[in-house]
Amino acid sequence: MISKIRIAVQKSGRLNQESLLLLQNCGISIENGKDQLKATARNFPLEVFYLRNGDIPQYLRDGVVDIAILGENTLIEKGADLEIVERLGFSKCKLSLAIPKGDRYDGIDYFQGKRIATSYPNTVKDYFKNNKVAAEVHVINGSVEIAPNIGLADGICDIVSSGSTLFKNNLKEVEVMLTSEGVLTVSPSISHKRKEILNKLQFRIQSVLRGQQSKYVLMNVPDIKLDAIIKILPGMRSPTVLPLAEKGWSSVHSVIDKHSFWDVIDQLKIAGAEGILVCPIEKMVV
Repeated sequence: MISKIRIAVQKSGRLNQESLLLLQNCGISIENGKDQLKATARNFPLEVFYLRNGDIPQYLRDGVVDIAILGENTLIEKGADLEIVERLGFSKCKLSLAIPKGDRYDGIDYFQGKRIATSYPNTVKDYFKNNKVAAEVHVINGSVEIAPNIGLADGICDIVSSGSTLFKNNLKEVEVMLTSEGVLTVSPSISHKRKEILNKLQFRIQSVLRGQQSKYVLMNVPDIKLDAIIKILPGMRSPTVLPLAEKGWSSVHSVIDKHSFWDVIDQLKIAGAEGILVCPIEKMVV
């Protein structure tokens, strides 16, 4: 019987969608039925379990699943003992402290003796302990933003993406406790055979992530300016240089990191590059 690796993903929501898109971009086809709790990939030895985000760390510890894609914030709260093997760069958010808009905030001492509503009690307690703040933590599973409005708490700790939910509930963000993204984590009891499958999956994931972080550029360059252009280009090893039909000109091909893309493009234009063409990279295998 062929061994399959078992991966847990969030049952619904943005993290679910981005996790399945990543697997799809890795060339893995999954048979998804409505309200399915488990699905099998058609072309890769993988089974997908759709679980509640907060339950996933325990499933990993128990060896029910071998790997999981979940929010780093959940891992810090409920699975700090579990190993992160890949940061995935999506579902980015913050875990923040927020208070009523009308309150004056002069620093973390504001929370001395205050009541804080949150779904992340362990993270909040550790944060306050490290900052020598004595506060009362109320655990709420669900929408915590309403707690200050009904007198249940003086402030909250919750996930913040756009901040619109805080605004609607007359709250303001005052402390960012941590930043979070989707991560790939592994069960401590994963078998050797399944670890080999994980290595293959990670290779595909890394190729997809590298592609997403890069842009492929082509440009026309006068030969007399080639040396200056090549010095600017980072490239994977070195740029590709091909002669054009017009004498004295070359076509230069390279890869640029998307975070430094516009700075590099500005330098290339100043150095004499013309007709710069930019293409997305689907995957980059190294």
